[in-house]
Amino acid sequence: MATEKRLSARRKHTLKSCMLVVAGNLLEAESVVKVEEREKYLADKCPPLELPYSRDELMELCKQLHQQVGVSEEERYCIEFKLNMVLNEVRDLNIKIVDLRGKFKRPRLKKVRMSADAMLKALLGSKHTVNMDLRANLKQVKKEVKEEPADVGDWRKNIEDKADRKKMFETS
Repeated sequence: MATEKRLSARRKHTLKSCMLVVAGNLLEAESVVKVEEREKYLADKCPPLELPYSRDELMELCKQLHQQVGVSEEERYCIEFKLNMVLNEVRDLNIKIVDLRGKFKRPRLKKVRMSADAMLKALLGSKHTVNMDLRANLKQVKKEVKEEPADVGDWRKNIEDKADRKKMFETS
């Protein structure tokens, strides 16, 4: 991130304005294409109406229009039915997703004391033959045991012993 050059505020502003202009042009072009497609679709599906002057021709035109309305209503019904099926399927899948998320809660993991050998054996299975006894490599330290007087019976004797010790330091 230190090697990248930072853009100045003016440069950022000009880049943003250029991007907005390009995006606006793209939106305008897209809207023009949509209008052209709509007009083309309407021209294909709804030809210009020519009204006949005789009654028989008018009756024939009404029958044709009625058939076209029936066909368009069938198409609309089929599309609505398919749409409702897809929406129901999406709703069911969303419900399944929520159910699956709700059922599987992460369990709280417990701390387990395990030696390195046991852990490797659990991970690798019976293939594990290396013995990692880490405690064998540690230094042996002997503890000094303080000996406290076992007989603490009479307190006067204890004081006399301490007095003798004091005299010992004074004489030397």
